Amino acid sequence: MAVSSSSAQTRPAGTPDHEPAVTDVVAQQIAVEQAHVDRVFAELEKAGVRADSVKAEGLARTQFGRSVETGDAEGAGLFERDALMFHAARRRSMLDTQYEGLVFGRLDIDHDLKPDLGRAATSADREVRYIGRLGVRDDDYEPLVIDWRAPAASPFYRATPVEPMGVIRRRVLRSKGARVIGVEDDLMVPEAPDDLVVVGDGALMAALTRSRGERMRDIVATIQAHQDEAIRASARGVTEITGGPGTGKTVVALHRAAYLLYSERRRFESGGILVVGPSGAYTAYIERVLPSLGEESVTLRALGDVVDAVDTERLDSPEVARIKGSTRIRTLLANAARGRVPEGPTEFRAFVAGRAVRLEARVLDRIRSQVLRQHQRNLAAAAAQAALGEAAWSSLGITGDRDAKAEFLDRWEDHLDVEAFMAAWWPQVDPREVLLWLADPDLVRRHARGSLDDREAELLAASYATALETGTWSVADIALIDDLAARLGPVQDAPKEERGFYEIEELDDLSQYGVTEVQPVSGSRETRAEVVAEDPRGRLLAGRVGKPDEYAHVLVDEAQDLSPMQWRMIGRRGRHASWTVVGDAAQASWTDLEEAAAARDEAFGTQARQRFHMDTNYRNAREIFDYAADVVRRQVPDADIPNAVRETGHEVVEGALGPDAAGSVSRSLEELLEQVAGSVAVVTPQRYAAELAPLASSDGGRVQVVDPMSTKGLEYDAVVVVDPHEITRESPGGVRVLYVALTRAAHRMTVLS
Repeated sequence: MAVSSSSAQTRPAGTPDHEPAVTDVVAQQIAVEQAHVDRVFAELEKAGVRADSVKAEGLARTQFGRSVETGDAEGAGLFERDALMFHAARRRSMLDTQYEGLVFGRLDIDHDLKPDLGRAATSADREVRYIGRLGVRDDDYEPLVIDWRAPAASPFYRATPVEPMGVIRRRVLRSKGARVIGVEDDLMVPEAPDDLVVVGDGALMAALTRSRGERMRDIVATIQAHQDEAIRASARGVTEITGGPGTGKTVVALHRAAYLLYSERRRFESGGILVVGPSGAYTAYIERVLPSLGEESVTLRALGDVVDAVDTERLDSPEVARIKGSTRIRTLLANAARGRVPEGPTEFRAFVAGRAVRLEARVLDRIRSQVLRQHQRNLAAAAAQAALGEAAWSSLGITGDRDAKAEFLDRWEDHLDVEAFMAAWWPQVDPREVLLWLADPDLVRRHARGSLDDREAELLAASYATALETGTWSVADIALIDDLAARLGPVQDAPKEERGFYEIEELDDLSQYGVTEVQPVSGSRETRAEVVAEDPRGRLLAGRVGKPDEYAHVLVDEAQDLSPMQWRMIGRRGRHASWTVVGDAAQASWTDLEEAAAARDEAFGTQARQRFHMDTNYRNAREIFDYAADVVRRQVPDADIPNAVRETGHEVVEGALGPDAAGSVSRSLEELLEQVAGSVAVVTPQRYAAELAPLASSDGGRVQVVDPMSTKGLEYDAVVVVDPHEITRESPGGVRVLYVALTRAAHRMTVLS
């Protein structure tokens, strides 16, 4: 129940022209809430001053540390300084990021409420709780705002008219910065007390009708009870959140991450939380959600940049992506990692300790195979050289002379010819180099015998030829790089040579000597990558692939799209982690769901699982979602179809694309830009991408031109879907990816065929 008691229209001072008019009662209620918000911000300013004081005290400790002579005292002073500086900086950063919607909710609570009688206490007996992104107290340590993750805030999300949890009225505050611009109420009892004003149409529906911007709005204030159960579920094991498009799965998962950091801070802050999304566009879209809730101890990665030093958005063709994503390719990767280095030596010849040594290819292959049974390649150079020495001695046919063998192996260890041979025969191998070897179709066929057919081998080799031409990896390659890194081990630095007395140290800054034309280049791969940036192969090998970090919690969104190889990649980062996994099989771009499920189960291990299902579509107007649901049901009859809760009265517009695609799309855009105030997307297959790309600069950046796969996890006020048949044909998931494109619009949609 939600009512307003006045029809006189007015606007609060400072309200922009595009803000809706409000009644006198609403303006009065906004003024009431503004007074409290002003008080909160005043306390926030005091907290900022206190944080700055702590920082100043930390700097003062520096002087203490320098003034004493005792080592222990100096160390203690520096430690205290660092601790004070760290906590002060962190507190200041948190305070500085909370201004947007700091206070977003209010609860009016009657602890003696009798729901069945609908009786509520008078204002003098009611408790008022304000809910926000972080807790704020006054000088008497009384709470002005309760952190949304605290147990005392849970009724804000969980209270319903059936089970009000003592709540009479739940109010949502809408703010811009420190200014309250609107309120929306939900009444939890049949009749409101005489002294309690209830305004608006309900918080949830108000949030749903607002425009979508470039970044996701954290709708913590409109989370419903069943969503809150998933957010606050046990941190142990695997939590699966399922549901169709627009059901708030992503929002729930991200707020769950924030809640875990709040409820078990020591565990998750020290171990870290990894959030994996489908694309860079997705991570950019959500990057403010967790920081805006007060949490920054989270690593956001797209599937194309899970591995350090590699970042890509390029997608393979569906057929190539299936080859690279299937676990069948592990046979090829294993053989390539254990195989000969292309163009490496195939025999060894040298005089060692006055004896002629010759080792043929079959002997070298046998040694390599034996060593790699027990060692990772990049960690086995010493073992390989020792095994090579033993084989060299055996090839001489000398038996029983231990002293001669000891002398031979001693010479072997430091022999220049052996050193040169080892550098060519057993080099340190970057996992990305192994993939580039696979640009040779013959090598692919040899290593993939029994796992890939000839056509698949040709397609795979051609994809790496493309990588060498463009200097870019594909998203599917990242999981293969990670697999090879686990097989090869980390690349080892060559031992530093001792400097002669006549050699000078590298100078960090030559400008002090009047030299400005020459600058030192660090020996690291990261710095040298800049030197080779114009070379495609150099771009592919820039940086260094290190050992993967492991996390205490892993959150995977759009999980239905992960290939088996991608599940294995994420699993290496969550060996001892708990998991939150979000997905909808009807939107899957990976076609073999059984193989993916097996790899996913392997990543999870034997951990207990709990599942939460979201069945209400908050994003799409019913007219839009009914259209999309009808399309997907034709080929996916068991699709999880949620219930859309809004109607706009505007049906989906269908039109002809025509020979002039840009003209047809432009006309549709003009109509939609007049009808909605927010963002509009043109979802186009690759066939029209270049022709339509210039449209992205229209109307002040409100228009985006995107491919279907890049829309996953995103939403817009309106969408133009271009050539749905071509989208189905070119997409790895066929009609499932078209279904994604058809469910991105909140208010209006046009489909051009």
